Amino acid sequence: MTETCPPEGAALSWDDLAAKASVARECAYAPYSRFLVGAALEADDGRVFTGCNVENASYPVGTCAERMALGQAVVSGARSFARIVVATSGAVPASPCGMCRQALAEFGMDLEVMSVGAGGEATTWRLRDLLPAHFSPESLESLERVAARPEAGS
Repeated sequence: MTETCPPEGAALSWDDLAAKASVARECAYAPYSRFLVGAALEADDGRVFTGCNVENASYPVGTCAERMALGQAVVSGARSFARIVVATSGAVPASPCGMCRQALAEFGMDLEVMSVGAGGEATTWRLRDLLPAHFSPESLESLERVAARPEAGS
């Protein structure tokens, strides 16, 4: 598990976080797409969790870097996050895929997201802007109301 903490009282810069994501990118296993991705997810308490994409011959079995980093964070007890940097081997920055956006949304929509392309170009967003109509716990409330409703005609 990759977890790092900045020195007491020192905050990581975006460049520091991007460097951690770039190191993770170099560990990616992507023999099919050859699209390497690394992620560095910063918890609100300053801990940083990294992940890389891991592809599989059975494509749906693969795992994205962002969800790998999120899993590392959750198993370490982190539940609140400030920023994530995604570093790709592509020429231009690439935003997290829809599945990763939804996974990250579970922990808050104010997450700052930066993507860095192989050439160093970077783009930033707020998660809420990348996934404006996310599925949330409130989405499940309608299921509870339907289940509690008496059957029509009974």
